Amino acid sequence: MRRRRTARTRLSGRQLLAAQAAVVGSLVATLFVRELPGIVRELRIYRMTGGLRAGHRYP
Repeated sequence: MRRRRTARTRLSGRQLLAAQAAVVGSLVATLFVRELPGIVRELRIYRMTGGLRAGHRYP
């Protein structure tokens, strides 16, 4: 019994996993790029307050 080939080819499990990884990776990269200015601002504030050396001066 021969199987008919359809117009749409089937994805293997490895191909599907690679496609999902690409989608998730692009979403994470997009989120990181969007949040980068806020992260930089928070790091600047952290450094101005003394960072780990500030100890008990800032709650």
